[in-house]
Amino acid sequence: VQLQASGGGLVQAGGSLRLSCAASGRTFGNYNMAWFRQAPGKEREFVTAISWSGDSTYYTDSVKGRFTISRDNAKNTVYLLMNSLKPEDTAVYYCAATWRYTGIDAQRYNYWGQGTQVTVSS
Repeated sequence: VQLQASGGGLVQAGGSLRLSCAASGRTFGNYNMAWFRQAPGKEREFVTAISWSGDSTYYTDSVKGRFTISRDNAKNTVYLLMNSLKPEDTAVYYCAATWRYTGIDAQRYNYWGQGTQVTVSS
């Protein structure tokens, strides 16, 4: 699976962005997907994940109620809608895919996109 993330940009605090992650390959629907982020000088951290069917989603506490992950298996795409953005959300956002795991451990994800920059100004 090859992943291509897009949709990042510069936005003011309180604004919104929608990230997309397009996947190649016909087996996209078999993979659990996630978004991670990495801010300058910090380790990569888990943001959210969604099961292969879309029935189960998981969020880190700092984004609950503000971010929504979704997927369209017919379009081989996973989305991250980010509302009420804060300066501390500034980071490079990466999408990732894995088989038979949905969780926060980045090492369990086998495929990664190239990242898209999100910058939130105060």
